[in-house]
Amino acid sequence: MANCGTQTANGTMTSRPTRIARFGQAMQQRRGLIQLIQWLVVGIYAFLLVVPALLPLPDYQAHILTSLTVFAEFVFWGLWWPFVLISMVLMGRVWCGVFCPEGTLTEAASRIGLGRPIPNWMRWGGWPFVAFLGTTLYGQLASVYQYPLGALMVLGGSTVAAIIVGLIYGKGTRVWCRQLCPVNGVFNLLARLSPTHFRTDQAQWAAHNQAVRNGDAVRSHAPDCAPLIPLKQLDSAGDCHACGRCSGYKDAMQLEWRAPGAELVEPPQPVQFTHYSVLVFGLLGIAIGAFSWSASPWFVAIKQQLAVWLIEHDMMWALTTSLPAWILTNYPEHNDVFNLLDGGLITLWIVAGGCLLGAITSLPLLLGNLLMGGKATLSRMWHLSLSLIPLGGLGVFLGLSSTTMTLLRGDGINLLWANDLRATLLALACLWGLRLAWRITGEQQNSGQLAGSAARVIGTASVAVACLPVLAIWYLMFWGW
Repeated sequence: MANCGTQTANGTMTSRPTRIARFGQAMQQRRGLIQLIQWLVVGIYAFLLVVPALLPLPDYQAHILTSLTVFAEFVFWGLWWPFVLISMVLMGRVWCGVFCPEGTLTEAASRIGLGRPIPNWMRWGGWPFVAFLGTTLYGQLASVYQYPLGALMVLGGSTVAAIIVGLIYGKGTRVWCRQLCPVNGVFNLLARLSPTHFRTDQAQWAAHNQAVRNGDAVRSHAPDCAPLIPLKQLDSAGDCHACGRCSGYKDAMQLEWRAPGAELVEPPQPVQFTHYSVLVFGLLGIAIGAFSWSASPWFVAIKQQLAVWLIEHDMMWALTTSLPAWILTNYPEHNDVFNLLDGGLITLWIVAGGCLLGAITSLPLLLGNLLMGGKATLSRMWHLSLSLIPLGGLGVFLGLSSTTMTLLRGDGINLLWANDLRATLLALACLWGLRLAWRITGEQQNSGQLAGSAARVIGTASVAVACLPVLAIWYLMFWGW
């Protein structure tokens, strides 16, 4: 642990916490302030989510500072979510532990709920990917970034589900956040890049327990870990909500600095297929499909061909049938109505296109894993794929920030520098990923999974090639198809 030792009068050593450890202790000691912040965020969240959905839709002349609806759109999709992603990389899941309204509400509900145990079906490892896919797909069909009703259905629906889960399962915990939250898998990956994390010192934990048995220390009251993490094994920022409640427990737990991405190089636990699927088929596949369909001339061409085929086969119902706006975008006053063809093609584009892009990204990793020699296990490939997390996280940030750019341009703000910044960020994300790949293959070499520097070069090169399909799509979206 990163402590400085000081000697007491009786000759024993006590720990003097570092500055960042003292910050973690302050979080533990100021739970009242954190709870106040949490409920203030809940109030702001509820107001910006519900009230705009009850107001008439603004006209095309509305601006951020003249329309509550446009202002709420800018806050949610232009500021809130893009910078939540940044906070994960910089500070771990502090958003989850201190600010997230869904976490606050589901935990509060669980304190007065039935307290039933978590069922086995909820522990299924595929929920992070399925929840991310379902929310992403529904959000596009309901035009979540453009209309307040879409935002209310997606965000509000998720919040209601979180409250219901809290009322049924757990007792003062966040079962929803740990098992079913649509962005839990994404946050789990991004938080592993963070240069800070709460960690348990195993030796100090054992020493404290021994001191309690000897009568030299008082038994500590175990803090409530909302995301249900075994505190003795806390060594990852992936699931930890960084709420600070456990700071100082048994004198063994504290907030510490670490090298950015260190957890990716040496994962505390084996990398699972769940992590791989959320990263490669979620962030680098489904998410890009969701951001790309509306700007793609290929999408328009396919739609036109299908429309002609439907007309020729007298299947006009697919072109004339629409659904309520809370299911499928339906705003005739804004000339924005999705028919069944639109909905079906958007679904196909996101699911099939996203899975295809994920498969194309996987091929270099699979080939590199075979060529590196040694025992070419899938777990080794999954581990190497973690080096793509910076590119995957940046992609979602760029997609969400497109809404930011659109709204700011609508208010007359010149953003001619935006594409240069995007290109720079994409290059930096790839370079960071290549550095991580080199470090990961070095760790694999040290553990006997690889032999020789040539294997490291092959592994790093496979990551570089895996970046190319994703970079190509972003290039087409921002610089022209």
